[in-house]
Amino acid sequence: MTPDVEAFWLAFCAATGTSPDARCDVWRFGDSDALADELLALVVDGPKRATTDLVSTFESEGEALPEVGGYSVVCDGRDLPSCVLRTTEVVVQPLCAVDEAFARDEGEGDRTRAGWWEAHRAYFTRALAARGEEFRDDLPAVFERFELLWPTR
Repeated sequence: MTPDVEAFWLAFCAATGTSPDARCDVWRFGDSDALADELLALVVDGPKRATTDLVSTFESEGEALPEVGGYSVVCDGRDLPSCVLRTTEVVVQPLCAVDEAFARDEGEGDRTRAGWWEAHRAYFTRALAARGEEFRDDLPAVFERFELLWPTR
């Protein structure tokens, strides 16, 4: 946790009565500064209340899968803390099992399964290639829903 993230987390905890010892993951969306900012804006100002990542991404980074009730500080494209989320649902299933409701909750593009699939196929193909891996439709994925806790509007 950087000093900026720690100060942000502690301010959230003080404002909400959350224990500073609660599990708090720190991350950002996407694989570029621009994508991180674009997706973060959909959380803070828009409809994004879900996200997806591959199980292999968590494994390759040595990170635990998200847990229901867990907190996340999400950073922007400059790695500055921007919001606190709480995980409300975690489902691990093949990537191709995404449904219309989840695609809508991700809040990206046209919010359809077809649009979700096109964008995520491109993203995961790119991310896996960077790690020397190949994309497959049946890769195990973590489908996570969350609520925005802080900042409040």
